[in-house]
Amino acid sequence: MNAYVVYPMLLQANAASGMAVHDDCKLKFLELKAKRTYRFIVFKIEEKQKQVIVEKLGEPSQSYEDFTASLPADECRYAVYDFDFVTAENCQKSRIFFIAWSPDTSRVRSKMIYASSKDRFKRELDGIQVELQATDPTEMGLDVIRSRAS
Repeated sequence: MNAYVVYPMLLQANAASGMAVHDDCKLKFLELKAKRTYRFIVFKIEEKQKQVIVEKLGEPSQSYEDFTASLPADECRYAVYDFDFVTAENCQKSRIFFIAWSPDTSRVRSKMIYASSKDRFKRELDGIQVELQATDPTEMGLDVIRSRAS
């Protein structure tokens, strides 16, 4: 039986890759954006179900190091991170980063699926301010995040 018929409210097919976005992804993102309930969210593509799901939620007290440690070393993921910083004018600010994590050591098929689904998935998350593509940890180091935030 087709999942799109059984759960029409949960899934929306992505024409480009056939990937669906679970409603929970949008819901948790809205909570991060509006209520600051989470510091970060890690999203995973479930290939068998052909959908993007929430894999991990970071508590507001967790650090950037906690976030980077939650990304698998050899598997692709999408993530959003709510980065707080102080401007040169001493103003407290925040930027929501979308990170496409695609390590060199991940499977080619996985890289292709994540790459072909990225734009459609990102459009589902309204309010992303900065996008980052990373293939190794140095490309998304805290110094990179700080320079892209301002």
